[in-house]
Amino acid sequence: MDLFRRKFLQQSFLICRILTASRPYSHFTQNYILASNLKQVLPTTSFSVRNYAKGKDKKKDSKKPTKVEVNADFLKTYVNYDQILSSMQKNLDTMKDEYIKNLSLRSTTGAIETLIVNTGGEEHELQELAQIVRKNPKTIVVNMINFPQTIPDVLQAIRKSGMNLNPQQDGTTLFIPVPKVTKEHREGLAKNAKSLFIKCRDSIKDVQNNAIKKLKKKDKVPEDDLHSCIAQLGSLADKFIAQAEHLLETKQTELLGGKD
Repeated sequence: MDLFRRKFLQQSFLICRILTASRPYSHFTQNYILASNLKQVLPTTSFSVRNYAKGKDKKKDSKKPTKVEVNADFLKTYVNYDQILSSMQKNLDTMKDEYIKNLSLRSTTGAIETLIVNTGGEEHELQELAQIVRKNPKTIVVNMINFPQTIPDVLQAIRKSGMNLNPQQDGTTLFIPVPKVTKEHREGLAKNAKSLFIKCRDSIKDVQNNAIKKLKKKDKVPEDDLHSCIAQLGSLADKFIAQAEHLLETKQTELLGGKD
């Protein structure tokens, strides 16, 4: 009987060695069971298996940034929501207008008519100061007979319009050759489009930051509400900036990807 027990133990330990040598992802432990007579010791084996997530599973488990929803009624409790919304929209509308007026591949008569001229400390559209006609596809004529004193200001406004225009003066008449659309002209307009986007983006951020500064100066704003307001104001600004960025991408595609 002692010989049988000895062989059994030897075989059990041999199995244990084999299992422990080939365990890449599991842990092996030995538990010894003592017989009631405390003389017979029998080994038993147990395993604790560790499951490792695969790369795909890890990606699924990764948390995405939580999208902050804007609650207008909640924001109105602590900030002037309507004014903030109006200011951000105004900056976006200004960018749209600049794109329409000053970033056209072709120097249209409409773009010339709405060109802003600073004269005598006031702003006027060029069509308020002159008669504008398109003589032919390559020339626009600006008649300044009614306000000849504003000619220097008009010339300056046209040259700085970003439309690559070089007007020629003959008395009270200005002749504006419509330039051929070149690669350099396209790239220049695209650069101006980016500058106008940055200006719009920064202005929207200024509205956001000013609102947050005023909010922080208020008394008795619960900490949780304060953090929520700040997050929602950031989300509101991001929405307008995303619209501005979409306008930029559309305009640059038009400028750089279009045909002459």
